[in-house]
Amino acid sequence: MLLSVDELTPEQVETLHASLKTLKAELHAELERETDTADIVDLDQPMGRLSRMDAMQQQKMAQAQRARIRRRLSLIAQALVAVADDEYGECRGCGEPIGFRRLSVRPEAPLCVGCTEAAERRRR
Repeated sequence: MLLSVDELTPEQVETLHASLKTLKAELHAELERETDTADIVDLDQPMGRLSRMDAMQQQKMAQAQRARIRRRLSLIAQALVAVADDEYGECRGCGEPIGFRRLSVRPEAPLCVGCTEAAERRRR
């Protein structure tokens, strides 16, 4: 069986599969750590106005971080399903292989570089 230049070898898929599982565990641990900073700011708690504003800003930043982690965990779950279905490494946009170099950096990436750039241009 001949592979195209960007198609993943079985060894590369196994390496990336292990990376996905490790990343999933790390993100779940980070989500647990972020729980404390995303708690609701008690407006009745005695503190200065600037301290309250700072606490509210920290809360918003923690909530945004938790949302980013959840989005990434969702992509990881989809990638793990793709591994199980023997479809991992195929771009969901164009169907072409994504490539090992890109997946080494972002193993949950659902799109190739070209489709990612096109999607970002459409969002602007």
